[in-house]
Amino acid sequence: MFSYFTIASANEKLPIVIKKFKTVTDLKNEIMKMEQELSSSLSTVSNFEQYVKLKQKLNSILTKFYHAIEDLENTGVVIKGIDEGLLDFPSKRFDDEIWLCWKKGETEIKFWHEKDIGFSGRKPISVDDESLV
Repeated sequence: MFSYFTIASANEKLPIVIKKFKTVTDLKNEIMKMEQELSSSLSTVSNFEQYVKLKQKLNSILTKFYHAIEDLENTGVVIKGIDEGLLDFPSKRFDDEIWLCWKKGETEIKFWHEKDIGFSGRKPISVDDESLV
């Protein structure tokens, strides 16, 4: 079920989101490693059976990766960039839809941006003069 995040609810959910995001990035790294191994194995494997087993292992990791993405986004966040470590939480500022913005390494939600502006348009949250849901 869709809902908007408040700053408090986003920060409350953040530890779970960070853990799930780490799973996504770990699996992405595993995929990249496996793709390299598969590519180089074309000249080193002695038979098709070994190659097919490597390919099936890659397929299994890819499936886990997409399930991890789905699991993460089921928390209500939207992945904006895996490599950049960017996630957005849908929110509202007055009557306008906005994104509460998180970047890998941050320990709390401190920034927001309009829905049609990306990371470069991040603004610090100051609750004293802005009304965020």
